[in-house]
Amino acid sequence: MLTRRQFSLSAAATALAGFGTARAQGAGKIILGQSAAFTGPAAQLGIQFHRGARVWFDQVNAQGGVHGKSIEIRKMDDGYEPDRCAANTLKLIDAGVFALFGYIGTPTCLAALPMVQAEQMPFIAPFTGAMGLREPASKYVFHLRASYHDETALIVKQLTHLGLKKIAVFYQNDAYGQAGLDGVTKALSVQNLKPVALATVERNSVDVAGAVKTLMASAPDAVVQISAYKSSAAFVRASRQSGYRGTYYNVSFVGTQALSEELGKDAAGVMVSQVVPSPFDTARPITREYRADVARAGSDAQLSFSSMEGYLAGRVFTEGLRRAGNNPTRDSLIRGIESMGAQSMGGFAVNFSPASHVASKFVELSMLTADGRVLT
Repeated sequence: MLTRRQFSLSAAATALAGFGTARAQGAGKIILGQSAAFTGPAAQLGIQFHRGARVWFDQVNAQGGVHGKSIEIRKMDDGYEPDRCAANTLKLIDAGVFALFGYIGTPTCLAALPMVQAEQMPFIAPFTGAMGLREPASKYVFHLRASYHDETALIVKQLTHLGLKKIAVFYQNDAYGQAGLDGVTKALSVQNLKPVALATVERNSVDVAGAVKTLMASAPDAVVQISAYKSSAAFVRASRQSGYRGTYYNVSFVGTQALSEELGKDAAGVMVSQVVPSPFDTARPITREYRADVARAGSDAQLSFSSMEGYLAGRVFTEGLRRAGNNPTRDSLIRGIESMGAQSMGGFAVNFSPASHVASKFVELSMLTADGRVLT
């Protein structure tokens, strides 16, 4: 990880494009910093989250902002690589952003965490369910989504309820994959079970041949996948080509729509756990509000679970900022979010307090279809 001194030396000759050397905040503007994958095999996660947040913030800004201040997200591409994320985070902090928002992925968020702590920087709605960002709890980190332990507990409960006990795990060889594996192992141990086989894939890779060979040798009833959409799709295709007819379960980070598009007709029957309400099921008011706002936004906005999460994260930040007062500081933002307490955002329950910075434990299962739909 880059230190501040290393960054300062390397950046001495090149100012951060678009940020300049002055502090980022203007009198009428609140600037958030986001480092996420906008290129590479995990790009759709960052793109969709950012679009969803922008749908909400653009609407807020069109109505005069919060206390007369507009909200802007300065995004930087880290390609889902921790070193790039660390460098981006130093640049965003040095540029004076008000808070960090919508970082994507466990290894990248963990790379940013020491700087978040050192700078006492609010870190809002990281797109990860890893316990490493939650324990020990941090004053500066606010989670919108349920944990990977919550997701994998539901997955294992569903599988064992169906009588499927030979469960293998295909996981990314990094902190994200390990976090998901820990969740699966913990959930299985409650029922005196263990994974029948384990196999990994490297981050940002689709080289799954070895993993397919290892896991198929155990003849599992089901495979739990803890990876991003391209590698998970590659594993499903390759294992089915090998003759496997079992079930696949993924956690939400996979990127539901991106996985469906990667797989095409091969998506039929693939399961994904979700941590936000479906953007396609209009039973909840929040989904109807989200869909209406996406339709008004037009342009490149589109419906997806990742976009819905960005939209909800934007709403949480906006409410915290409103409560932070006319002249918000980072400390008053923290107090503002903590003061939200238990409330419903159109049927999606959130609960923040000084004692808990995890808003939700909402998890439900969804199933992909061959024609591109997502059923919940």
